[in-house]
Amino acid sequence: MSIIVSLALATICFTYNGTEECHPVLLGRSIPTPVGEFTLKHLRTKSPGYGGDILQFYETKNTIYAIHRVWLLRPDQKRLERLKSDKIEDHFISAGCINVEPEVYDKLVDCCSKEKLLIVE
Repeated sequence: MSIIVSLALATICFTYNGTEECHPVLLGRSIPTPVGEFTLKHLRTKSPGYGGDILQFYETKNTIYAIHRVWLLRPDQKRLERLKSDKIEDHFISAGCINVEPEVYDKLVDCCSKEKLLIVE
């Protein structure tokens, strides 16, 4: 089983309880979300705004890329509203991470935290 993120559609799709689900995501604009196949690592974090844990998928010398609950510490970015928008261009705001609704994140941790992540254009 794998998790597929489409940059073109701004969606994440995975199987949960035997059913394929697709959900909207927020993606990287200033720092683009990387394309490729990655292994997820479920990690704890004390950084504010992430709910205590993340699903890391890539790391550089200066940046950690992860799937996490939608980050809300800058209300002026209107991330929840953008996540629900039908306009694809509204979904590009993060610094490379993949932001999802909290209930989607919880499902990902339950079903897929050790699965492969495939990010496609």
